[in-house]
Amino acid sequence: MSCQIRKFFSWLLLIGAITIFALIGLGILDTPSASAAIRQLEEAPNQMVYQVRQSLKDQHGNTWQTVAFKRVRPDGNSSFELRLVGFPNLVAIDHSQPLTLTNSLGKTLTAADTSSNIFKEGSQPNVGQYDLQPLLSELQAEIPLKISLPTLKGEAISLSVPSSLVAEWQTVANY
Repeated sequence: MSCQIRKFFSWLLLIGAITIFALIGLGILDTPSASAAIRQLEEAPNQMVYQVRQSLKDQHGNTWQTVAFKRVRPDGNSSFELRLVGFPNLVAIDHSQPLTLTNSLGKTLTAADTSSNIFKEGSQPNVGQYDLQPLLSELQAEIPLKISLPTLKGEAISLSVPSSLVAEWQTVANY
């Protein structure tokens, strides 16, 4: 009796292994890559922008688009900024407050709001832009971040940034 049970489980294990290998071979069990494509745009003659975009969910399940970009001007000066875009009418960002970035080790950094550089006439309450250039040396690609985005209602929006996205930001910054 125990021999039959052992034989049954051996066959079950063999069939399971074959199924898993077949699914991997077909690409069904592959995990999607977290990397995003780095885009290169020529905004003006000799002015380049390198950017990476990714969507992140906040603590309420709302989706935010993150756009980290480096702008290289014709004179050779560059900037590195992070733009956060939420759905209109869901949140109003407090542009008088900085963005707070806290790594998983508890180190907190702040980034100045540069949203006024985006729009010529007024600002969009669901769009914020922040200067990450001064923080680049302190962002470590292997350590995830938690972003705290201040709002006019007082409850900060919280976004978890995986280490893979921090690594992409570093790659863009080094272009």
